Amino acid sequence: MTIVFNGILAISRRRSTSSVLTEKMSSTYITPRPSSTEEVTDNLREDYVKYLPLYKAVDGGEWESAERFLAVHPDAVRAKITSLGQTALHVATLNGNVVMVEKLVQLMSKNDLQVTDNHGITALSIAAVGGITRIAEAMVNGNRGLVCIRNSYGYIPVVVAAIRGRKDMVRFLYSVTPLVEFNPEISNNNGVTLLIETISAEIYDVALNLLQRFPRLAITKDKFGETALSTLARRPSAFPSGSQHSIWAQWIYSKDDTDFWHVQCFCVIVYVVVFWLLRRIAWRIQQVYQKKLVRIQVIEILKVICSEIEKLDEAHLQEAGVYFAMHRAAKFGIVEIVDGIIDSIPNTLYALDENGQSIITVAIVHRQHKVFNLIYGMGTKESYIMPFDKQQNTMLHLAAMLSPYSQLSRVSGAALQMQRELQWFKEVEKFVPPKYKEFQNSNGQTPQTLFTEAHRNLVKDGEKWMKDTATSCMVVATLIATIMFTAAFTMPGGNNSDTGIPIFLHTKAFMIFIISDAFSLFSSTTSVLMFLGILTSRYAEEDFLVSLPKRLIIGLATLFFSVATMMIAFGATLFIVLHHRAKWTAIPVTLLGSVPVALFVLLQFPLLVDMIVSTYGSGIFGLGK
Repeated sequence: MTIVFNGILAISRRRSTSSVLTEKMSSTYITPRPSSTEEVTDNLREDYVKYLPLYKAVDGGEWESAERFLAVHPDAVRAKITSLGQTALHVATLNGNVVMVEKLVQLMSKNDLQVTDNHGITALSIAAVGGITRIAEAMVNGNRGLVCIRNSYGYIPVVVAAIRGRKDMVRFLYSVTPLVEFNPEISNNNGVTLLIETISAEIYDVALNLLQRFPRLAITKDKFGETALSTLARRPSAFPSGSQHSIWAQWIYSKDDTDFWHVQCFCVIVYVVVFWLLRRIAWRIQQVYQKKLVRIQVIEILKVICSEIEKLDEAHLQEAGVYFAMHRAAKFGIVEIVDGIIDSIPNTLYALDENGQSIITVAIVHRQHKVFNLIYGMGTKESYIMPFDKQQNTMLHLAAMLSPYSQLSRVSGAALQMQRELQWFKEVEKFVPPKYKEFQNSNGQTPQTLFTEAHRNLVKDGEKWMKDTATSCMVVATLIATIMFTAAFTMPGGNNSDTGIPIFLHTKAFMIFIISDAFSLFSSTTSVLMFLGILTSRYAEEDFLVSLPKRLIIGLATLFFSVATMMIAFGATLFIVLHHRAKWTAIPVTLLGSVPVALFVLLQFPLLVDMIVSTYGSGIFGLGK
């Protein structure tokens, strides 16, 4: 019986060119499927038929049957029992049968454990792919030398595990593999391959330990031309600049390790009291802690790399792919890499990519404000940066182009997206010399002309979004104004028949009612007028910068205030009517009245906050100036 094991070691990392991907895929353990039953039959030898009961027992996980066969045929424990040259240990490892593997290892000698199949693969290499650490531990305990045996493509087991992203397996195999296997001066590419693959698989603790032991690996290329720096430049989420935290998560993130321990202890104590709630909080804290730990390790990796590249001359900088990695980091907004490289080698600030674009122009094209702020904050240095690309586009032309969708989609609503585009254009306009504001590119377009053409559809989408939002909110505001106007002349408890004065005029609850009613009416009316102003606006490009957002901010804020005061007036009315018979109604009425207000806050308040911050806040620019 033949086992077809197709694609055990498929490479997890994608390359930028198809040739690299094709070559790396060819270095995996891929067994071709026989073309016909006739071919399988031709390939089978008598030995395979002889060992068929053993194969069936091992493949089915039946140790007692396998043990009986091995008692009669003791040499079968090291025999190749399939047409692929696999031993019983190979088969048990492929099935992930921990107990079967442990039993077989006890019957095998050190040399038996080193037996490879027809493709030069040991059972430990298969275990590295599978990721079951107990299987690998059993084999390594039987023969420590297994960790150094390369497959036919030169990979040792720990590298195989890293390629497949098996984190626990990588950590175990790395701890038992002799360090000489990773030394770039002595061994082959296993050291740099392990470094690159652990960075790709986010096993940063192993990557950092490896770099600390062999700093030279920081600037060594693997056989596909990749370096640790270029791989790190594809991981923006691993750096502080590449992610955002909520307020409380940011507070936790800012703590040191001791404070983390205190926070966790506190959560464990409260966990017992409010189990169902704090279980999620404790889990989230642990997540934030793990993320911070990862980023500390990544920053240390970057420091080691930068300390190595600052020793290189121009030719070796090119060879090590430093410029390529820096432009890639600028594209993804990894300001730590850009800053680290510029600190180590200041002249890299002026390096151009294949499109003739500098670091700051790459940041503008891909709307990476942190990188832009970093370069802008370097004083007069930016004056020496190449002002044009190969298409004769100035930086202002590049800012006039539409943002990449990945950046545009981070802003909620087409109107706010248009506002962000205008903010970028205005900010870069301050950066470029005055004469470039009317400069024409190779297509004969000025920056303003290009901006108008590139954002024509976004302006239309922004207008539709604004009008839809204003229309929906105006309906609610009009309804509230109508209700509160009517309530002002329908006094709770009625009026005195002789004087016409409200019966409860001198009570505190009545004063709360009448004041809340008035505030709700005035604010809802103001909201209606603001939304009406939005509907009748001209919707020019410049209006999206301040004018339209300001009107929407006022409209939403007054609408929120009118909803809140309407609920207060309603609660006061119920209290006036019912307090003689049921004084206990005050608390539940207050709680119920807060529900609509809370819902409004959850649904609309984030949009209001985003608009206020975007329009009147410190913004995304100026942090590095």
